[in-house]
Amino acid sequence: MHTVRVDLPFLPPLFPDNLYGHLAATAVPGVEEWRDGAYRRTLRLPGGAGVVTLPVPADGATHVAATLHLTDPRDEAAAVAHCRRILDLDADPAVVDGHLRKDPVLAPLVAAAPGRRVPGCPDPAEFAVRAVLGQQVSTAAARTHAGRLVVAHGEPVTDPDGGLTHLFPTPAALATLDEGSLALPGTRRRTLVGLVAALASGQVRLGGPGGCRAGLDAFAGLPGIGPWTVESVAMRALGDPDAFLPGDLGVAVAAKGLRLPSTPGALTARAEAWRPYRAYAVQHLWATGAHAVNLLPV
Repeated sequence: MHTVRVDLPFLPPLFPDNLYGHLAATAVPGVEEWRDGAYRRTLRLPGGAGVVTLPVPADGATHVAATLHLTDPRDEAAAVAHCRRILDLDADPAVVDGHLRKDPVLAPLVAAAPGRRVPGCPDPAEFAVRAVLGQQVSTAAARTHAGRLVVAHGEPVTDPDGGLTHLFPTPAALATLDEGSLALPGTRRRTLVGLVAALASGQVRLGGPGGCRAGLDAFAGLPGIGPWTVESVAMRALGDPDAFLPGDLGVAVAAKGLRLPSTPGALTARAEAWRPYRAYAVQHLWATGAHAVNLLPV
């Protein structure tokens, strides 16, 4: 593999705890890992597999010192774009924080952790599958289910620096899976099989031309795909800064603790003031809890 080190600039501040914490806590075994103070993952690139290492930037830094292992050196620009999306490095924290700080409930949260980012995923199809696996189960269970798919259907890779073993399987590869082999409830098995079939056939195309919510209407029309799954994909994989999860349990618990409305409809109405940065407001709400996604890994 060709190795290159690249400085990825960003506008400070960058608050790393929930960003790297979320990526590490939800990491799919074999595809992602936390190693030596860095988030690492495999990438499917035009010229072949890649492995990227993204360390936590030092206090006061204005760049992430990334290491890219590439099968084809010509994939450097594509890998850099994926890395920037994963760490939300194109965000302008002055604009986002300045807007959210106008809300008296969010203002102290923003002041305590300026520069929160939305952790991303480089492949919308991958994250759609992961979102279905994560419906109504724990983070650990979702990782286990995803890891089984990776071992059974992922493409093996060589990692020069760590323990990564596979690319996340493509929809075409997953379209061959046996529904009966999935250790999931029947409804979720059918949802997953229907999703990968729709992705593999092109019935659902997430992202690309048409803006950050392109393809979500077709995705939302699939059986078993509800608002939480749609908005999770919009937030984490399509880069929609206004994606919102009013029905998420963690958001509801945080809202109640902050004396905000906690029912989805009422919270959505209250959150109108947070537009167009509701995805960042969600990060602040989640961070009021003690879940591992909010904590920088040790």
